[in-house]
Amino acid sequence: MADVIFFEKPGCGGNARQKALLESAGHRVLARDLLAEPWTADRLRPFFGDRPVADWFNRAAPAVKSGEVVPEAMDEASALAAMVERPLLIRRPLMQVGERWDCGFETERVNSWIGLSADAPEGRLEGCLRPDMPPCPTPEG
Repeated sequence: MADVIFFEKPGCGGNARQKALLESAGHRVLARDLLAEPWTADRLRPFFGDRPVADWFNRAAPAVKSGEVVPEAMDEASALAAMVERPLLIRRPLMQVGERWDCGFETERVNSWIGLSADAPEGRLEGCLRPDMPPCPTPEG
């Protein structure tokens, strides 16, 4: 199985579920704090591959939800600069296995990449799955 470097927001229930899925599939998860990591644009860019810039963003980030940051209006350079300055904008988790990087947790994509258990849920497993859940810890959301 794979060693997965997993950049998460500590205390996030969604990231905890994602890590549990990876571990139940036999992967070793090496969790890192996404918000404390010393990001640079060059280091962050590989995680997004050929995805459109708007897909790089955490849609639950308060700045995105309020309209202060409009992902569809940003080019690559401005998006990376904003994310380096405010890592909460980064779609999570960021994952690295060997020389491959990815962002977000789309179960079909992760399954085809490194494999998941047969009972893994389908679709995107990002953010809080229950609307009655309190926000993740930290004042920034």
